[in-house]
Amino acid sequence: ESTPAGRAALLARPNVLTLQPYRCARDDYDSGILLDANENALGPTSLPTNSLDPYDNGMELERYPDPYQRRVKQLLCDYRNGKTSASGGGNGESSNYIAPENVFCGVGSDEAIDLLIRIFCAPGHTSGVGEAIMITPPTYGMYKVCANVNDVGIQSVPLTPDFDLQIPEILAAVTPQTKLLFICSPGNPTSKSIPLSDIRTLASSPLYNGLVIVDEAYIDFSSTPSSTSLVTEYDNVVVLQTLSKAFGLAGIRCGFAIGPADVIQLMNNVKAPYNVNKLTSDAANNALKNTALLEKNVREVLEQRELVGRELEGIDFVLKVYPSDANFLLFRVKEKANEVYKMMADRGIVSRFRGRELHCSECIRVTIGTPEENSKFLDMLKIVYGEATKK
Repeated sequence: ESTPAGRAALLARPNVLTLQPYRCARDDYDSGILLDANENALGPTSLPTNSLDPYDNGMELERYPDPYQRRVKQLLCDYRNGKTSASGGGNGESSNYIAPENVFCGVGSDEAIDLLIRIFCAPGHTSGVGEAIMITPPTYGMYKVCANVNDVGIQSVPLTPDFDLQIPEILAAVTPQTKLLFICSPGNPTSKSIPLSDIRTLASSPLYNGLVIVDEAYIDFSSTPSSTSLVTEYDNVVVLQTLSKAFGLAGIRCGFAIGPADVIQLMNNVKAPYNVNKLTSDAANNALKNTALLEKNVREVLEQRELVGRELEGIDFVLKVYPSDANFLLFRVKEKANEVYKMMADRGIVSRFRGRELHCSECIRVTIGTPEENSKFLDMLKIVYGEATKK
């Protein structure tokens, strides 16, 4: 691979820019009599349970997977470009369409978060040197974890109490060491989307020269268009997506980074050779070919979200139900949220206490489940809150 030019060349660590990526056997040939990768030509000793009888090794599990997941990437591009066109996002023009060279495929979006930090942020925070990421709490916890693991600094500009970005404060707080700005949209635990106009403002500001990373794990539940429409317009916007939420495939661990081709090339250079396995890519292919089911399921979740939200708003001890663009609701109770959460969990209905997060005192986050699960949650909440507050 040639050394990337453009923004990636300006921002990446020098040792990453000069890295000679590992060249695996499947980079050269993927068909014919394959005696090049020391695989076991006699075949796999096991298959997925449903392929054992009758025996079906159509995936050829004895062979290494495509190192770049080309088919999955093309299907993702087709789907996202269709959504961009339908929403008028990025003006809905074909020049705003993404192509496979704009896509990194990884083990959930967590792999992409870790890779971006390793590629762009020099370590050394504990020694008083190195570079930094910026986060906007309350937000997804893995940005901080990955930064700490990689000994990278963490700068923080909180969201407002209504969970909006403080753009002037962000731009005032960035330093030459700030390489990545993580924006979670829709947010977790906030469930609020950040408008594309905010992403544009940050991406185009002369005050910040790093990358704007937009984590869109929940984008399919939101009416705000995806920032994927900005990727070909700005050389510093990278969007993270996953099949874990709307696609209902948390168990296969498949996620994406969608960004400028030079950034994606560096991610491909640094990743493990065969990071996404064949079982995962097979399920991902099937899901991306069947987006009608995805959209049906999203509609059902949104209907249930509205219903659960209305029910929560009608409960006297619920002080606030935050507006949601995700598949969960964040709500505040008068008191004892942590105790209520624990008592409910002990009785088999598990939500998440978020009261230790900024602006989230006495808050519980509940995922929208099936209609039956949602009803049981609401019934149990009323019973347990009554018990907890009598103590």
